[in-house]
Amino acid sequence: MHGMLRALGLAVVVATVFVARAQAPVTLKEAYRDAFAVGAAINAAQFTEQDARGAALVRAQFNSITPENALKWENIHPRLDTYEFDLADKYVAFGEQNHMLIVGHCLVWHNQIPGEVFRDNRGNLVSRKVLLKRMHDHIRMVVSRYKGRINSWDVVNEALNEDGSLRPTLWLKIIGEDYIAKAFQYAHEADPRAELTYNDYSLENEPKRNGALALIKNLKAQGVPITSVGLQGHDNLTWPSVAQQDATISAFGKLGVHVIISELDVDVLPTPPMEQGTADVSARVEADPSLNPYTSGLPEGVQQALAKRYAELFGSFLRHRDVVQRVTLWGVSDADSWRNNWPVRGRTNYPLLFDRNGQAKLAWTAVIQAATAMPAN
Repeated sequence: MHGMLRALGLAVVVATVFVARAQAPVTLKEAYRDAFAVGAAINAAQFTEQDARGAALVRAQFNSITPENALKWENIHPRLDTYEFDLADKYVAFGEQNHMLIVGHCLVWHNQIPGEVFRDNRGNLVSRKVLLKRMHDHIRMVVSRYKGRINSWDVVNEALNEDGSLRPTLWLKIIGEDYIAKAFQYAHEADPRAELTYNDYSLENEPKRNGALALIKNLKAQGVPITSVGLQGHDNLTWPSVAQQDATISAFGKLGVHVIISELDVDVLPTPPMEQGTADVSARVEADPSLNPYTSGLPEGVQQALAKRYAELFGSFLRHRDVVQRVTLWGVSDADSWRNNWPVRGRTNYPLLFDRNGQAKLAWTAVIQAATAMPAN
């Protein structure tokens, strides 16, 4: 793909694809039909059709959906004795009505979870036995409600530190290292046919990747029903390298699990001083005009760099399409992206394939063109 872009120039690629579009509609889901599903993370306004333009774009371009927040613990189970399924039901119904692969995100995470889950009525940490029961009951209630309807679950989310060790969450402190295995076992019991995923960011960095590989090997050795690994893919214009991306997908594929690119976006703004590749939602950097240079629009040169970057990444995914099952963009358009507020609040970012008006960007064109250059198996 790189050679094609260099030889023809991006302008020619754009013209070629849009001539093809005039003859027959081209969408992401059509372009990658023979390779893997292409999805988007969607918000409540989109799956309830309040954002009619966003909903229409999802229906037109994608064949898989992931909820940004509707299935996170604090939203679906806000108090120990209360479940609120209204939004989640609407999310699943939207996917079914549009014949999509439906993803559940996420069952066990240390963020966006009520503090009372971990404490008794006096504010003390609960016992291992109590917390295991609360985890079990939550997973059973949520997964069994959507049994046979939600196809794939992000069971455990972001359990590792950057050095590959287990993150010191309250799940780990109270239950112990086997909390991950227990979560997968409970999910499998609730829906034996669902795909079960461990999901994390910056696994392209070798120390964290090695930790994840060791974790997956250990789980599989115990007979834990883990079927896939989610590489979040919160990337930028230079990280991860193509070599890192290829090596990471290959390494997990060798363990006999599927690979999902679960939360893809590409940051085009200057990188604040922080860990390369991190996507820790708690990270915050103070606002600085130098970190928000494109408030009135993305320069053409950066548009081209973003297009080239997406072409590189999809080229890697295509090389490993025997292992990669799904590629999900984390958001529908630039207007929806969490990147506008992380790690610096209020920035104007451009990390996705559709602009703030829902129009296809040059990056979308490059991704479509990458599919047309896909070699036969």
